[in-house]
Amino acid sequence: MTAFDPKSFLVSIFDAAVAAADPEKTILSHLPAKPKGRTIVIGAGKGAAQMAAAFEKAWDAPLDGLVVTRYGYSAPTQRIEVIEAAHPVPDEAGLEAARRLLEKVCGLTEDDLVVALVCGGGSALLPSPAGGLTLSDEIAVNEALLASGAPISAMNTIRKHVSTIKGGRLAAAAHPAKVVSLVVSDIPGDDPALVASGPTVPSTGSRADALAAIAAYGMKLPDAVMTHLNSPAADAPTPDDPKFSRNEVHLIASAGVSLVAAAAEARRQGVEAAILSDSIEGEAREVGAVHAAIAREVALQNRPFWKPVLILSGGETTVTLKAKGKGGRNSEFLLSFAIGIAGVEGIHALAADTDGIDGSEDNAGAFCDASTVARMRAAGVDAKAMLAGNNAWTAFHAVNDLFVPGPTGTNVNDLRAILVR
Repeated sequence: MTAFDPKSFLVSIFDAAVAAADPEKTILSHLPAKPKGRTIVIGAGKGAAQMAAAFEKAWDAPLDGLVVTRYGYSAPTQRIEVIEAAHPVPDEAGLEAARRLLEKVCGLTEDDLVVALVCGGGSALLPSPAGGLTLSDEIAVNEALLASGAPISAMNTIRKHVSTIKGGRLAAAAHPAKVVSLVVSDIPGDDPALVASGPTVPSTGSRADALAAIAAYGMKLPDAVMTHLNSPAADAPTPDDPKFSRNEVHLIASAGVSLVAAAAEARRQGVEAAILSDSIEGEAREVGAVHAAIAREVALQNRPFWKPVLILSGGETTVTLKAKGKGGRNSEFLLSFAIGIAGVEGIHALAADTDGIDGSEDNAGAFCDASTVARMRAAGVDAKAMLAGNNAWTAFHAVNDLFVPGPTGTNVNDLRAILVR
């Protein structure tokens, strides 16, 4: 009989979560009615190319289209052009992609259909500075947001007010054509208007909300950006604008659906599962410490869950940068978690971004167990010092515990899977 391998088990849980968000399955059940006129497909996000390939396969009628994805995340398509651009810091390729997407939807009629394929990562991939702002200004905004510790909802409210494409503006440009948005959510709470800063879905977040978030998180933005944000010219379209009255929005995949699939896979393998939440936010290291406390309680006291059990959670934590180490929110979460469960036998965990990339490196996240901190120490790495320096990638790399599945073609936020045996 083959011995139970906790890492292989946790990878199978990750795979089940990702499979539940496979665009070939999810798009097929959300195809819009064919129009009298043209069908134009647009899109943005780290899984946009895979969504485009899936839509092409399912759509048995003429279409034309353009989507933008992160460098290295492309997929073969026949009729929809795929452009690659930079993420998480925007670049000139993204600027050109945004310009071409706006151009693609101009001049349409009410008989035409625009299908928008939208998923996480689209915010950085669609720089389109408003007013007299520049790409450098938008890059500065993005860098300030990533370092701020602000939740994704606040980030995207700010982003849409310095853009000519976000906050529903791409859909407004397509008027009077009907726009059907197929959205893969990586946002806690699954508000489609916040995914990729809602290029085709307007939100209620106002310019005043954006200014309040900047003040609350102490962000330092360029003077030109603040001047723009203090002007009515920055106001974004509102959901009650008549231009959006015919449009449809469909959430085709989310963290909640993927967590249910992960739990089902655990039970199929004989391990009970408990889902804490699909929308956990907060500072990654603090969330990691709380999860560690729960895991210790189960391991030592058999409460609040009986072991063996797989504890699952999703959502999107944040990292307030204090240093210039290597890492991402999942590896930072897990390093804090590893410190919290050090020496408590029977606990194994995986924290990973379902798109396959955590932060700026090539890993989706990392693994840990009761021995992780001791193994780091033996490798000459101080786990607490690494955590203090936002250097979780380096810590897990030292003990060969990085998880590197490569791009997955989808993005339904983070997956945290904790096995207590």
